[in-house]
Amino acid sequence: MSWPMIPPAPDTPVCEPPVPADDGWVVTRHADVVAVLTDPRCVVPVASGGPPGTLAWLRATVSRFSAPDRHPGRRALGVAALRDLDPDELRAAAARLAGETLDRLPGAGPAGRVEVMGRLARRVPLEVLAARLGLADPAAAAPAVTAVAAAYHPGAERAAVARADRAVAALLALSPPAPAEAAANRIGLLVQAADATAGLIGAAVRHGLGAPAPLDTADLLAEVLRLDPPVRATRRVATGALRLGGREIGPDAALLLRFDAANRDPAVHPDPDRFRPGRPGRVLTFGAGPRGCPGEWHALALAAGVVDVLRDRCRPAGTPARYAPHPTLRVPTDLEVMFR
Repeated sequence: MSWPMIPPAPDTPVCEPPVPADDGWVVTRHADVVAVLTDPRCVVPVASGGPPGTLAWLRATVSRFSAPDRHPGRRALGVAALRDLDPDELRAAAARLAGETLDRLPGAGPAGRVEVMGRLARRVPLEVLAARLGLADPAAAAPAVTAVAAAYHPGAERAAVARADRAVAALLALSPPAPAEAAANRIGLLVQAADATAGLIGAAVRHGLGAPAPLDTADLLAEVLRLDPPVRATRRVATGALRLGGREIGPDAALLLRFDAANRDPAVHPDPDRFRPGRPGRVLTFGAGPRGCPGEWHALALAAGVVDVLRDRCRPAGTPARYAPHPTLRVPTDLEVMFR
């Protein structure tokens, strides 16, 4: 069949050599992004600490914002927490909970509507993952994780940080007994899954709900992840001078790596704006190198379970998705579909 064109979001930069910006460099080409992600001279901005049980403490303790000497051990804690989780079981559990959720809705009949983001995308994956990670009340954990995720990145408003502080305390109370670092990195897995998985589900609904039934949802998600990634960018800092894409980058330079542009690099993905499931070439949305997301396959499985059900039972409603402004994320705030 002839697959449609999906243009980039309006503020997606073009794919070109690194470009200087007010606060550093913007990196957009696939090869340059991979080079930064795999270069030990390029490090994540390290989070400062805070009182135990607060958002600042969580950020300073999870592997994502840790200095290079602390990262491997903390990452190992997250990997260990995920080790026994079977992606196929996660997909089946997410599909089961998504179906049960749709069954409980009052308008679950022809022409009835459902708001995907609040009802499913932001709740089902977190409840399933929280249950498998041993949290005592997965239904209560999901909104707490969402509150933490809303303030997880720098620049959050004071009120959002206060809500996140309370949510971190609630999540610790729900978590199984563990040393502080293990507990923090268990919560960190949930927080990192919150926006990324919800945004992937939203993008799949936007672009793929009408895809042919024989197309496997996993292939659909892989191409949606390339064309409309929920995590659009990540940051690094150069600890020394380096040459990148023909540019001389000075020490202490801030680097903004644009996954959304690199995923459309024609050198890696010919005809990059064409929706073409099954195409070869690495998608960078989950990162690369030693800090690549440890829960990539788990997140894809959780998203697939929800999207499986929506593809089977729903159709597009024809209403546009709305997005909250964010410098590095693209997650719909609300998105409607209709029952078949």
